[in-house]
Amino acid sequence: YGAQTPASWEALAAQRYMSTYGVSSEDLGRVSVTQRAYAARNPQAWFYQRPITLEDHQNSKWIVEPLLRLLDCCQESDGGVALVVTSLERARDLRQQPVRIVGVAESLPANGEIIANYYHDDLSRLNEAYRCAEKLYRDTGLSAADIQVAALYDAFTSQVLRRLEAFGFCAEGEASDFVRDGHIGPSGRLPVNTHGGLIGEAYIHG
Repeated sequence: YGAQTPASWEALAAQRYMSTYGVSSEDLGRVSVTQRAYAARNPQAWFYQRPITLEDHQNSKWIVEPLLRLLDCCQESDGGVALVVTSLERARDLRQQPVRIVGVAESLPANGEIIANYYHDDLSRLNEAYRCAEKLYRDTGLSAADIQVAALYDAFTSQVLRRLEAFGFCAEGEASDFVRDGHIGPSGRLPVNTHGGLIGEAYIHG
């Protein structure tokens, strides 16, 4: 009742996660600052050449107080996207170096919805992300230690923290420290959303 926007839906789970692990608004802000720094270097990004500081984040207006500020939320963008998938044999003849797809997974738990996942037993955990990670690692033989860069869903900054943990890039409750220590930045252990993400580049539905 009263949860009528995606930000309010996310805030319900973010509140549990943040209170469980002592995550602050500044911790969320560091995600936003990093992704906007990437976007500032991407000529295709809406926020090209427009980085922000942590102070900018903290001064942005509340969308759902005391959890999500304006700069914790993705933008809504008009545009189009195409992804071309072909055989590796054909891709080898193309101009650009191909990227090989080695695994695909999707998880839609029975006790959740696409975004309003507040029916889980533990809202501090992003159950569907844990299940995707488990299947991907099992099917591919890879582990979190093998991943060199990640593109993580970031409609809200809190989503990034919970996904870092779900995919095993850090332990539960340690994502804010992982970000604070610079691990998702350009020279970090795991650069995340190097195009700027939904927060910095664009959010094109569909």
